[in-house]
Amino acid sequence: MNNAKILIIEDDAPIADLLSYGLSMEGFQTRIASSGAAGLSEIQMFQPDLLLLDWMLPDLSGLDICKRVTSEYNIPIFMITAKSDITDKVLGLEFGADDYITKPFDLREVIARIRTILRRLEQSNQKDHLDLQHEVIRFHHIEIRAEERSVSKNGQQVELTPKEYDLLMTLVRNPGRTFSRSELLDVVWGYHFVGDTRTVDTHIQRLRKKLDAMDYIATVFGIGYKFKKTGD
Repeated sequence: MNNAKILIIEDDAPIADLLSYGLSMEGFQTRIASSGAAGLSEIQMFQPDLLLLDWMLPDLSGLDICKRVTSEYNIPIFMITAKSDITDKVLGLEFGADDYITKPFDLREVIARIRTILRRLEQSNQKDHLDLQHEVIRFHHIEIRAEERSVSKNGQQVELTPKEYDLLMTLVRNPGRTFSRSELLDVVWGYHFVGDTRTVDTHIQRLRKKLDAMDYIATVFGIGYKFKKTGD
């Protein structure tokens, strides 16, 4: 996805220009927004494939933007933060970010991590398209169309983040199987999580709320979660 569109929301002009230049040289299409409000407006116009988001902005918190984007769009988010405390990093992931990096950073690492996020998303899309074409999963008031990576509730489209969708499909495709939080991190996030497993709980809570699926996405106390089979 070298031609992917990346929106950079960063108020530090030299950093934003460096990121834009480096990503452009790698074949990405970029656009810069210097404030949170401008960034939210650009999302609608530019329709980026990935959001490169600074934690500290002059008008809106990066976390607030992250929360709003994950509730309204299906866009992976890579956060840039000056905060080095692990609690802050975990908080960013819990708000829906797919990855983060701390300032000062190496531009080569930023590009490598962006490629990893986009490659994982592309592979997931290809898997759904090639192996599970026309698959439609229905339970109660929910319908999932794997080919389009779309989820609807009572006939109305529900916007899930890439991680929320992947988490849902991991559970739904393995009905009755109990996954530990660590297993879900490995399967859905694709790497060993640095910190704790609270981000899984946060994503589960969002799924239950968005889909009204408390009765189907069950907590297995002391272990993790499972999707309840019909009749369980």
